[in-house]
Parts: sequence; C-alpha cells; structure tokens
Amino acid sequence: MENKTIARSLRLLSQLMELHKENPFKIKSVANAAFKVDKLPYAIYTKTFEEIEKIEGLGKSMSAKVWELLQTGSMADLENILAETPEGIVEMLGIKGIGPKKIVVIWKDLGIEHIGELYYACNENRLIEAKGFGLKTQEEIKKVIEFKMAAQGKFLYSQSELLANTLSAELLLWLSNIDPAAQLTVAGDYRRYCEIIEQLDFVAGVNDMAIVTQQMATFTALQFEQKDENLFIAQSPFGLKIQLHLYPAVDFYLNLFKLTGNTVHVEEVLKLAGEGPFADEQSIYQQAGLTYIEPELREGLNEIELSKTNTLPKLITYQDLKGSLHNHSTWSDGVHTLEQMALYCKDELQLEYLGMCDHSKSAFYANGLNEQRIYAQHQEIDALNIKLAPFKIFKGIESDILNDGSLDYSDEILKTFDFVVASVHSNLRMDEEKATARLIKAIENPYTTILGHPTGRLLLSRKGYPIDYAKVIDACAANQVVIEINANPLRLDLDWRWHRYALEKGVLLAVNPDAHRMEGFRDMHYGVYIGRKGGLETKQCLNAFTLSEISTYFNSVKPQG
Repeated sequence: MENKTIARSLRLLSQLMELHKENPFKIKSVANAAFKVDKLPYAIYTKTFEEIEKIEGLGKSMSAKVWELLQTGSMADLENILAETPEGIVEMLGIKGIGPKKIVVIWKDLGIEHIGELYYACNENRLIEAKGFGLKTQEEIKKVIEFKMAAQGKFLYSQSELLANTLSAELLLWLSNIDPAAQLTVAGDYRRYCEIIEQLDFVAGVNDMAIVTQQMATFTALQFEQKDENLFIAQSPFGLKIQLHLYPAVDFYLNLFKLTGNTVHVEEVLKLAGEGPFADEQSIYQQAGLTYIEPELREGLNEIELSKTNTLPKLITYQDLKGSLHNHSTWSDGVHTLEQMALYCKDELQLEYLGMCDHSKSAFYANGLNEQRIYAQHQEIDALNIKLAPFKIFKGIESDILNDGSLDYSDEILKTFDFVVASVHSNLRMDEEKATARLIKAIENPYTTILGHPTGRLLLSRKGYPIDYAKVIDACAANQVVIEINANPLRLDLDWRWHRYALEKGVLLAVNPDAHRMEGFRDMHYGVYIGRKGGLETKQCLNAFTLSEISTYFNSVKPQG
C-alpha cells in the first residue's frame, strides 16, 4: 500500500470524525498523521512496526493504525465510522468548497444525504438560507456537482495506463496459449494518447475465431460478455469499460486502423486505400498514397494534407529531452531536497540539467520563498553546481501572477534568476477578458521566461479559467515567452489542440513535470505524449535543448543590465 493511499485513508478518517463531532484533539492527531505519511520521502510499507513508531509526528496510536492498514488493507476505526455515515455524505467530502462543517449543516439541518439531492437543493435555492452558505457558495457547489456528474465513467490517461499495460500482457498471454500467432494491440483513444479515457479498446487477430470465442470464459482476469460476433465487453473493477474486438488474422491491421483513428481520419484514408487486406498499417497509408501517420495525430485535422505533401512533423520522443524545468523541492512544498532532486535527474534519468522553480512568496500556503530564502537557496545551488558539474541546476522560480498581472517580486529580485515560470494560483474565478488581460500583462513582463499551466485546469475536477488562446499565444510569440506543457496528468496544460497554433507562431513549448518529488519527473512521459499529439518536434521543445543551447537561450532572452 502506497503512502498516498494510507494518507487518504487517514485524511478521510479525520474528516469523518469531524462530521461526527468527535474529540478535536484526536481529529488533529489523525489529520497530522495523514500529512506526515504523505510527505515521507520513502515508501512506508518497507518499514517494520518498530521503525514506523519512531517516525516523528505519528506516535503509538497512529503507528498502530498505519500498521493495521499495511497488514490488512483496512482500518477498523475507519470502517466503523463509515458504517455510521451515509454513502452520499462520504461522497460529498470529495466536493471542492464544502468541508466537514458545511456538510454537517447539509446533513443534519437540511436532511440531505445524497449528491443528487444536494444538486436539486441548489436548483431550488434551498442552500442560501442555511448557516454558512450564500448564493455564491450555492452556485459554486452546483457547478462542481455538474462537472462531477459529467465526469462519471471518465478516467485520466495515467489512471488507465497501468490497467491497459496489465490487460495487454494478460490477454496476449491467454490468446497465445490458444493461438501462438495471435496479435493484440490497444486501439481507440488510448492509442491516440487522448488525455481522458472512457473505455479501453483491445483489437485481436486470431486464426480460428470459433475456438477463441468458445474459450472466452477461461480468461479469468475479467468476465467478458459477447455482444456480437466480433465484440466482447467487460468492466474493470475501477469502472473503466473494456472492449475486446476479435477478428480473423487477415483483417487485424485493417480493424486496428479503423478502431484507432478519429472517424473523419479513418473515412478519408480508406476512400483512398480501399478495404485491403493489408499486411500492416504502413501498407494502408502506402496504398492511399500517403506517408505513415502516427496514431496520436489521427484526429481528422490537417494530418492527411500534411501527409500528402510529406510535411508531417517529426514527433518528439522522451529520449529527446535533455533536462527538466519547473520543479519543486523542500525549499517550498516539495518532498525531496534540492540535492536529491538534482541527483535523481543526473544519475537516474541521465539528464544534463535541472530547473528548480520553488514557489514565490505570495504562495504562503506552499511555503513560498521570501527574498532572504531566495538568497540562501541560490547559495546552495552554487555549491551543488560545483559538486555536480558538468550537470547544472538553473536558478528558477515559479512566480505567482498576481491579480493585476504583475509578478511576485521586484525587478531587482527577478533578475537574480536564470529563468522565471509565471503562473496563476489565486483568484481563479475570472471571466475570459480578465483572465486573458492578466496573463498578457505577465507575459509582457521582461523577466517572464515561461508561462506556466496557462488555464489552471485540473482534468475531471476543475475546468480552469477561460482565456482567449489566440491572444495569449500571440503575446507569447511577440515577447519570446515559452509556453509550458504541464506534464502532470491532471493538467496537461497547454491543451494539445492549441499546440499547432503556438508552433506555427514560432512559440517554443516546454515539457515541464511540475515535480514535487523525485517520482514526479516521470510525468514528463505524459507531457511528451500530449506534445506528440499536438505535433511537437524536438527543435520546438525548450528542454530538448542541450545544456549549452539552453544556457545560451536563457542569456539571450533575459533583460541585460
């Protein structure tokens, strides 16, 4: 059981205890334990009970709860309090904007026990009269519920990745035992690297359809139900829909192609190529008179025209990345020290450089750096750069874009950084005009190097503020500001649909993990996937520059004097 899973269980227990008005001291103790476990720089399951007892901030009682979770997968205290709490009330704890105190009012005063009832109550204006609520709070709750309802059955790409890989291996092994020449590939949105996945489509090619169909019940990892001659469906334990499309081997590549691309793309290519049979997907494009189009580009945009003129982008790969920009350490809200983050990049990932961008002072909730702490951090970076050479740590900052569009420090402080990532973290409720003007003012600041997560979106949980993408991108082009592809699977912001416009305007993109711990660097894979989907080439990606190239670049765009 991972640290985050344990921390979530403890956090839920503290919230439920607050709902049931238990001892405040005990509530605080459980909440503190959740925080401590979440921030540990190692996997707690590797420790003995005696070692867990010695962790600062846990104590005997909390250590026992953690050990119980590790040994049994559950916790009696949590199970007991869950049994006393309606399911809908527990679900409400996941709604942003209403904590335990408000939920007590909803439950005890208004008699509401389900999210559906709460949504109805918002429509009926029942919440505005309740203690601690008002029209604004009611509208915010309504919006969050609508978003939550729309997200049912939808999963982040990263959430489906492990399942896709595991099922691919299990299905292929099972098929190979029946037919040694069987072929299997994941198709659909997953193969196109879409950021949200609603189902996993597996395409299989076999020599004897009848034998495989007869033995379908012997695949025990999932229970497939046959819908027609070629389609079998199941549902993962997590709620993700699984479809297995079974075809004769001779038709495998044609159907893999059909079940991968956007409908427009598939129809246009097959008009030119015919119905086969085809020896592989490359043959389909060859027959159509086209150069091969990678799956992630098959969205029915202009990829076929580019293919006809042999001007498709040569897509970036993970191996092309030379460094990692926009990362956090224990200087602000990260889990690992600056040196640990640097060593991980240097030794484990074999990168040439690291851009350290801890939070700025306005982000007080994230232990943002004041001017004195910036000076101290820069001294540490200087020392580490001597120690780790030729690997280099660049002095960066994630500067909050304040409400008026200005950055978080004076020019005297901003000029001490090698580069500045400017991001919005506060006052997110803006209309398009306000949000666009705020970003453009920050972009026009001569010290802004990179625009961080441009819309502030959190996939499946927060839409992000509306912006005029074209105006923001044009401003970045005019001011030589790079735009971030925030690689955190919850963000993937800048949206891939706007990558091509940015690239056509000559704007560089940066695949930034926004890593708050060493494991977070791995998110650059997702940033590369979404960059490829947007048509990103190596030469257009800032952190695909070599150390020498990016050093020259930072010097060239930084105000002199």
